[in-house]
Parts: sequence; C-alpha cells; structure tokens
Amino acid sequence: MPPLVSIEGLSVAFNGVPVLRGVDLKLQKGEALGLVGESGSGKSVTWLAALGLLPRHAQVSGSVRLDGREILGAGEAELDRVRGGRVAMIFQDPASALNPVLTIRRQLCETLALHRGLSGAAVKAEALRLLDLVGIPDAARRLSAYPHEFSGGQVQRIMIAMALAGNPDLLIADEPTTALDATIQAQILELLSSIRREMGMAMVLISHDLGVVAENCDRVAVMYAGRIVEEAPSNQLFADPVHPYAQGLIGALPPLDGPRRRLIAIPGTVPDPASMPDGCAFAPRCALAAEPCRHAAPSLAPVADNRAVACIRAEASRRALLGMAAE
Repeated sequence: MPPLVSIEGLSVAFNGVPVLRGVDLKLQKGEALGLVGESGSGKSVTWLAALGLLPRHAQVSGSVRLDGREILGAGEAELDRVRGGRVAMIFQDPASALNPVLTIRRQLCETLALHRGLSGAAVKAEALRLLDLVGIPDAARRLSAYPHEFSGGQVQRIMIAMALAGNPDLLIADEPTTALDATIQAQILELLSSIRREMGMAMVLISHDLGVVAENCDRVAVMYAGRIVEEAPSNQLFADPVHPYAQGLIGALPPLDGPRRRLIAIPGTVPDPASMPDGCAFAPRCALAAEPCRHAAPSLAPVADNRAVACIRAEASRRALLGMAAE
C-alpha cells in the first residue's frame, strides 16, 4: 500500500546552521506515529517544514509527498488546500492559536467555510456538531463565547474541533496535553484516539511523554539532533530499545511494578546545532561510543522487519541492555 505521507531527505537550516539533517519518514493511512526526543531534537520543525510553515529565511530541502504528490515548495494556493483540509495541526499552545477578540462561532465557522465551503444554517449546524463531538458542554450557548471564557482543557478541545473541521486525512498533534493536569490529559488523549478510529484518520503525536506515546501510537520514531535514530513498532521499541539514546530515554522512566531501581539519566545535553560534533551526534553522551563513532554519522539502516536504527554499535548496545536487565 502506498504511504499517505512520504518524507525523504528533509533538511532545514537557519542562517546556514542545519537543524534538520536528512529526515526520512513514511506514514500509512490510518496509522498513529509517535515522535519522541528531547527538546531541540527537531520534532516540531520536521512537520512545520513539511507544511511550509517555517519563516521565509529557513532553507528547506528534500521531498515531502502527500498521496504521491510533492508538496514541499508548492505554491500558496495548493498549500492552503492541504493545510487544514488534507492535513491539520494542533499546536503546542492552543490559547495563542485562537483570536481573543473573536467568538468561537466566528473562528470555527470561518474554518468550515474555507475548507468545506459551508454557509448559512449548514455552517452553524456543523460548528455545533463539532463542539458536541469534542465534548464541550452546552455547545449551542457556548458557541457565542470568547476564548478567555474557556478552561485550558476546553480550549484544547476547541482546537481539536477546528482541526477536524476540514475532515483531514492526517492530524498532527504537537504536545497536545502540555500544561494540562493529568485527568484532563487522559480525556484529551482518549478523545483523539476515539476520533481517529471513527474517522479512519492518521495521526502524528509529538510528545516528551513516552507513556502517552506507548499507549496511543502504532509506531515510534526517536529523534536526536535533527535526525531519526531509531524507528520501530511501539511495542517493540519499549520492550527492546536498540539505540543507546532510545535506551536512555526509556531507562529514565520509573517502573510501575517490580523491584525499585535507580533511574539512569542521560549525561549532558543535546548539542548546539551551530557546534555539532563530528560523527555520531550522540557519541559525546554515549557510554558505548567507540573511535569510529566520532568519524562518521551512521545512517538509518534496517535491523529487522519494520525496524531501523542509526548506530554502528547497535549490537553492543543491545547486549549491554540485556546485561543490565539480567542484573
């Protein structure tokens, strides 16, 4: 089956400084993909670049195909049809994405008119249906309210409703539960999962929360310093991470059952894009790094069915992990 989205060699630089260094991703129709990694890894930039949402001074190269059609560098008219119509995005800070001086009705109806061509009674009825769908209580009355009259969780639900207004094939959720308490987080994630199942929609979930990704995604891509370093089905990645960085992320999670153990933090920080080390970007922080790691950046290579890792020490990494588990 051809992929819904195919990203190949996607690279981004700001003022000559590379921040994405050749990202390759494929996303099937109806699939949920998790994108994880520390801040500064390039998770959000990947999709902002793919949708042409970066500033004009950004240098973007590579290929982004939607249903086989190239959209990277497409004209504004075509991108306007793609963004919100075929592909919708929920941004990290939902409150800043809404206009504070316009009612929810005005903003939601504007989206429906643009992407669905609705007007009159039909657009108002659809706006009401979407608010009901995302669980806004007393939706008929609250359509006339302003963004500041809603709680943080309700604002996020409204943003989901606006994202769904164009019946997208792909929803990109960029940290959709940031700044929400645990109960509201669970409600928002359950809402996204149920809507995705009902609509047959693909989803990309960008998150720092590995538990959220494990529960809601079919496949996971781990990003580090502008590259994907491991990609695998969700259950395989969390049960048996191969790349030392993926091991570090998962090793820092406290276990919910079994014996207590000391959490192992990853030393150091993500390198500054302007002073990226030679070879593997993770080598300065990696306990298994060898001399070859400091000379050549490994490419993402298959290690099993539906699984790829960018590490020349992958087997040594797996043996080390098995040894730690045995202890």
